[in-house]
Amino acid sequence: MARPRDAGLPRGAFALAQGSWQWFATFIGVTLLAVMLAFQRRAEWTPDIRSPYMRGLIAYALVVGLCVAIALAPLLQRRAWIFPMPGTRGQCALQGRYAALQVEAALGNLAGSDPAALEFVRQDQSRKAVAECLAATTTLWLPLYGVGVAVLLGAGAWFRDRARARARARPDPTG
Repeated sequence: MARPRDAGLPRGAFALAQGSWQWFATFIGVTLLAVMLAFQRRAEWTPDIRSPYMRGLIAYALVVGLCVAIALAPLLQRRAWIFPMPGTRGQCALQGRYAALQVEAALGNLAGSDPAALEFVRQDQSRKAVAECLAATTTLWLPLYGVGVAVLLGAGAWFRDRARARARARPDPTG
């Protein structure tokens, strides 16, 4: 049975990090990252900030940052050591408990007739509420991870390319 889409769920690529699509988001991110790394060619390094090199480097770093963010989305939701989200994980757990209480209240007198079914529905709704809460929070923070990767990658590539350009510009002392 298909579940109706909730208006409060995140939209776009990061919504893939929910439910049965969660690891497909990782596959998409890793695949795009592999394509970027395999086929990227940057222009020759120049110190001018408006150069084709700098425009290409910025685009390259941002796309790689996006790929890493998409690839990490499911892990960020599930592993506190990667993305601690202080206070948020506890709030998501409280939302899960609240959803379980709502199920019990909605069933009212029917709950006593099949305790196993009630417990299953309570756990299912609790799990869904926690997953939606974590997905929404991750969606808010994921761009920060992507930009962080882009800045680190861009700075590292810029320093490496500058060092290579300077090494090529030095005269050969042996000849």
